[in-house]
Amino acid sequence: MDDNTSVAPSHPVYLLSPEQIAGPYFRNPQLIRRNISESADGIPLVLRLAIVDAMTGQPVTGALVDIWHCNARGAYSGWSKINPDKEVDVGDIGSILRTDDDTYLRGGQFTDKKGIVRFTSIYPGFYAGRAVHIHVAVRITSGNNFLQERHVAWVGQLYFPEVASRSVLNAREYSGRSASPLTNDQDFHYRHQGGEASTLTIHTLGRDSNEDGYFGHMTIGIDTFAASTHIRPEDFDKYTV
Repeated sequence: MDDNTSVAPSHPVYLLSPEQIAGPYFRNPQLIRRNISESADGIPLVLRLAIVDAMTGQPVTGALVDIWHCNARGAYSGWSKINPDKEVDVGDIGSILRTDDDTYLRGGQFTDKKGIVRFTSIYPGFYAGRAVHIHVAVRITSGNNFLQERHVAWVGQLYFPEVASRSVLNAREYSGRSASPLTNDQDFHYRHQGGEASTLTIHTLGRDSNEDGYFGHMTIGIDTFAASTHIRPEDFDKYTV
């Protein structure tokens, strides 16, 4: 066989990252931006995600990566009037009526030639019944109208090391809640949907204080031909999205 002939592997060469549910607060605001904070109060977070094709080990270029998470007090934009200190008993997309058209702490970026996206945000707070986390969806784009793409290949959630979260949640912007955060190990989705493999590597941005912010990074391995069951094309038609 010619040494230059490449054969597609029959199994992943890179670990597939575990998928997790999208949750009830997924929206499709079509906001392409690196800074998603909209001046929200909280400790700064710089996030870098590398998207890799698990079948080839190559970076996935031109993919649309959306992230969304709650603010320091546990509220999501679009659902700002939902009390984050009371646990909701539904978790499907479109299951909770939107209360507003706010867009803070949401946005998307296209991966660069190295498969990387970068976001500037704040360290998330928490809401009742969950550990601290960030939602992520990866869409594989084709054609010209990238923002209309509905092929979501991967949906997941990113978690934070407990030491960092404990420090952040004691800060002024995050404290004084009537609900208590769950640890990662107490979180159902962390325990049962691969949370340990979805935990960000975190570093402080400043030497003297964590109030300077954090830098978090992770590599996410996906199957670019997959169609996630957690965000389906028909979900984009739901009026809450």
